[in-house]
Amino acid sequence: MADHGHFSQPALTGMDAHKATYDGFLAGSVALALICFYILVALVVFRFMDNPMNLVVGFGGIIVGAIATLIGLKAGRNWLIPGVLLVLYAVFAAANVHMS
Repeated sequence: MADHGHFSQPALTGMDAHKATYDGFLAGSVALALICFYILVALVVFRFMDNPMNLVVGFGGIIVGAIATLIGLKAGRNWLIPGVLLVLYAVFAAANVHMS
């Protein structure tokens, strides 16, 4: 039979459960938006960077950005590191694109 022991954490009730769900939704939305911005910058790199390393820079930016975003999510929803990396990645992409 199933063991019906006590849980180590008390169950959330009422507004506590609602607030926890809302905070999780907001954190997930910010993380998803950051990853989408990394993908948008990578698309610019794929199209407009004439360097043969554009695939490495594009996919590398997506991977590093996703990892930084997940670390920021786990580190108490600290968005400073992924935000700064996104700005640096966008500036690097803007400096290396060649419009023709």
